Amino acid sequence: MISWPESLISDLARRKCILFLGAGVSMNSVSQDGKKYPPSWKAFLEQCMVDVDNSSQIKKLIANEDYLTACELIKIRLPKGKFQDNVRAAFSTPRYKHAPIHESLFKLDCRIVVTPNFDKIYETYASKETLGTVVVKNYHDNDIVTDIKGDGRVILKIHGTVDNAQKLIFSRSDYAKARSESRDFYELLSALSLTHTFLFVGCGVNDPDIRLLLEDSFFKHYGSKPHFLVTSNKSIHKDMLPVIEDTLNLNILQYKENKGSHGELMDSFDELVTLVDEWRLVVKETLNW
Repeated sequence: MISWPESLISDLARRKCILFLGAGVSMNSVSQDGKKYPPSWKAFLEQCMVDVDNSSQIKKLIANEDYLTACELIKIRLPKGKFQDNVRAAFSTPRYKHAPIHESLFKLDCRIVVTPNFDKIYETYASKETLGTVVVKNYHDNDIVTDIKGDGRVILKIHGTVDNAQKLIFSRSDYAKARSESRDFYELLSALSLTHTFLFVGCGVNDPDIRLLLEDSFFKHYGSKPHFLVTSNKSIHKDMLPVIEDTLNLNILQYKENKGSHGELMDSFDELVTLVDEWRLVVKETLNW
């Protein structure tokens, strides 16, 4: 079981914590027919390569985890419109159902949730639970600040949504274009990293968004409160843990993965929900908001 730090529980209870949900969260879901799971970035790119000739260089890029460049080459080589069709077939058409982990994460009642996921699994579940009151914003929307400054629940899609495949951030040129045209959004995200504690779930430490966000804020504002990343004990070598924690200003919280099973993770989040609810009762009684 994960030993949840008191500072994280306190920030969650006071809604000073932002959930950052990576692809690992979505991959717990299953399609309506029970046959498919949302693919990882790597798996999706490998699926796209079926229609790509002379793909040896792309295979090397994927093996080296340079997914941005691999995607760039795949998009160039695929017939026009084929990449968008592949995105919809992988992330939308199977009609994925939410998983128990989505329920636990929603029960933490974070006002702001950030996700690079293209699918609509979490937002569909959250919308149902909030009777449609949760607001979903994409990185290219120009009125995000209005909702951030409000008091309602907000989901920020920092890579876009499967509903608008033309605006997805998936390749190296997509990143470069977004960093230029949506600069205000990334400044907002950076500001949130200074005023809130981020809890990263289902993410890898090599994710370009995470590295850019955390490295930038850490070296500009040395000594700020650390953020938290939840991961299995098999995802990061123990010798790398202190390096990653020091350079990204992270506290890495590990759970024990047993033969591919993530049951301990679910148990840990169920416990976290209880701890946060108990802390909120204390906050209510003491008025120590």
